Amino acid sequence: MLRTLGVICICLSAFSAYSESPTSKYQVATIMMVKPHQADAATDGGVTRYDVSVRVGNMDYVVLYTPPPGVRTVQYAAGREVLVLVGNKTITYNDILGNSLEVPILSHSTITKQSSR
Repeated sequence: MLRTLGVICICLSAFSAYSESPTSKYQVATIMMVKPHQADAATDGGVTRYDVSVRVGNMDYVVLYTPPPGVRTVQYAAGREVLVLVGNKTITYNDILGNSLEVPILSHSTITKQSSR
């Protein structure tokens, strides 16, 4: 009897853990290309920004990234994989210190697979 009760408790706890859906789902993104952002000099204020193209699944996103002052490592980030959370208007990622940062999505497109002949 005790053994049966233990098995039932284990099954119920496994079912409840499995049925919980997370509110956020981070996905692997690959940085495809980085190029300086072309902005209006009057509104830019001398801040260097970058258009960063990232691929998440079958979607390509272009986001506007503003690095901290003095940091230019994003220029060499093409090919790197990062975990991202894609929202409606922003993409969230964690920096090297674990801080969550959001960048605005400038554009997005679906990747269509080409047939091989």
